Amino acid sequence: MTGTPEDEVVELVSSLIRIDTSNTGDPETVTGEREAAEFVAAKLAEVGFEPEMVESGAPRRDNVFVRLPGADPSRGALLVHGHLDVVPAEPSEWSVHPFSGAVQDGYVWGRGAVDMKDMVGMTLAVARHYKRTGFVPPRDIVFAFVADEEAGGAYGAQWLVENRPDLFEGCTEAVGEVGGFSLTLAEDQRVYLIETAEKGIAWMRLRSRGKPGHGSFLHDDNAVTKVAEAVARLGNHTFPLIVTDTVREFLASMSELTGIEFPEDDLEGALAKLGPLSRIVGATVRDTANPTMLKAGYKANVIPSSAEAVVDCRFLPGREEAFLREVDELIGPDVTREWVTRLPAVETAFDVPLTEVMLAALREEDPTAKTVPYMLSGGTDSKSFHTLGMECYGFAPLRLPPDLDFASLFHGIDERVPIDALTFGTRVLDRFLRNC
Repeated sequence: MTGTPEDEVVELVSSLIRIDTSNTGDPETVTGEREAAEFVAAKLAEVGFEPEMVESGAPRRDNVFVRLPGADPSRGALLVHGHLDVVPAEPSEWSVHPFSGAVQDGYVWGRGAVDMKDMVGMTLAVARHYKRTGFVPPRDIVFAFVADEEAGGAYGAQWLVENRPDLFEGCTEAVGEVGGFSLTLAEDQRVYLIETAEKGIAWMRLRSRGKPGHGSFLHDDNAVTKVAEAVARLGNHTFPLIVTDTVREFLASMSELTGIEFPEDDLEGALAKLGPLSRIVGATVRDTANPTMLKAGYKANVIPSSAEAVVDCRFLPGREEAFLREVDELIGPDVTREWVTRLPAVETAFDVPLTEVMLAALREEDPTAKTVPYMLSGGTDSKSFHTLGMECYGFAPLRLPPDLDFASLFHGIDERVPIDALTFGTRVLDRFLRNC
């Protein structure tokens, strides 16, 4: 008996969560990526694949690749990618231990349950089933399980694209995370959001210098004051409202489905009517610059010679140059900036054959399903794969309960994925890849 992919997906996801792959952003303290890669490689080898493990530029930062040959080698290959790392979690804040992989109350619990060991487990289950049964997909499929996405991909997708582009030979399209999940509009009406665009990422470090001295003296050249004022200007600034092609198409679709109008002179007020989704969509109509870290001084009565801040900036497609000009005006001449991470904004067409296959696969499981494109305010490994010319989409299908605040689970406390959503998503992913 070979079973079906959904028969083993819950155990695969739970097992992956139990491997602590916390990515702190500091290579010295990152844990577990090799163990997770070895787990994935073993599961693939178990059914007859010959996985390639690739260490990406630093010890124990491992990635796993297999290629399943398709029926038509003349067609471009499809990349199906997932990352093995997760953001850290504080156990004392959780209802269950974040690395327990607990299966209870209809959910699989733990850090990575939605970001993105759910998709990794679904992909692994489907890939294993194809190899066990000898299924030949319509075209080549490259399955990639990579490191370091949560810190920008310098030891994962970025490194692989720059140093091992051969692994992606022939790939013309890619499917990854943060798309394909449902939003319930009415009792029997769900819309599934397909990610076709991402804001750019510009994490920047601001530095100021001044004259050091005693904290009790009069002082008009204070490095802390300079950087604090620049940070306050950035954090309090509202960037202009911009409606990109992807967001415009999303709003038009949602207006047709819900009857809600989205006038640009009150767009943010109208978006609020979308409930929890408004937090995701609302961040895609403006550039943002959110201060996240401050560092200065070593004693209460000593004015330091320098001060630093880190700002998490996100810019819309087509806005990078204008955004940076605006940032430079805000920080002023006394503060310098340097990049911690800089990744491009990306935008991909929605009305293409691949998204039609996504919709068809969804409708086999949810006959009233509709799909709409949307822009992700964050970033994924798609940014790196886009540089190789791939058209990239977020499609990790999940049919979610209407009352689940899904957006809050990303990097949140008590992260969890419904078991029914996992089995649904595995069936949809299977159908999608059989017809891609």
